[in-house]
Formats: sequence, C-alpha cells, structure tokens
Amino acid sequence: MLAVFLAIGLSAGVLSGLFGIGGGILIIPSLIFFAQFHTKLAIGTSLGAMLLPVGLLGAYAYYQDGNLNIRASLLIGLGLFLGAYAGARLAQTISGPTLQRMFAVFIVLMAIRLWIQAGRG
Repeated sequence: MLAVFLAIGLSAGVLSGLFGIGGGILIIPSLIFFAQFHTKLAIGTSLGAMLLPVGLLGAYAYYQDGNLNIRASLLIGLGLFLGAYAGARLAQTISGPTLQRMFAVFIVLMAIRLWIQAGRG
C-alpha cells in the first residue's frame, strides 16, 4: 500500500498544481477505489494528509472516531508536497483553455465513477 498512498499523494499534488483544486477531489475517490477505504476513513485520511493548516480540526474529529489512517495521511502529504510543484510547472506549458477542458473532463469522469461505485454499495 506504500506505493498506492504515495501515488495518490503525487497525483493529487500534480492536479493541485495544474488546476488549483483541493486534494480531496482526487484523494477521497482514490482511497475508496484503490485502497478499499470506506467513505469516512477516506475523508478523514484526506484531511490528515492536508493536516497543517487545512484539515487539523476536521482530521482530529475523524481521528476521535477511528476514521483516520495516520500513516497513509503522511505518505499522501509527501506526495502532495512534491506533486504540487511538478503540476504547477507542467501547467505553465499548457494553455488556459486546454487546462479548463482537462479539468472538466476529469471532474465528469470522477463523478461517473463515484456514481457507479455508490450503486454497488
């Protein structure tokens, strides 16, 4: 799972740098799909990855109920740190309209995947 968590963090960091989005739009669905986390654990772990300063109190609330994987949060955070720089550098080479279209496609694909996943549960 080490590689999965690092890949999630790196991907979220790149998308954050490319589109300026919060990590949760990728981290939460990725933890559900690839790490088989249940929704609350995925949310708590995502908040833990963005712990300082973004999710500290939210992560603590999930931690109190046992819905935060600290190790996964730290590894995802490392990937976010490195990936955000790479994504930001990449975004400088892509036109604004192309970035906007890429973001729209990404959001639609994630929404479809979440919809299908929810129907199975």
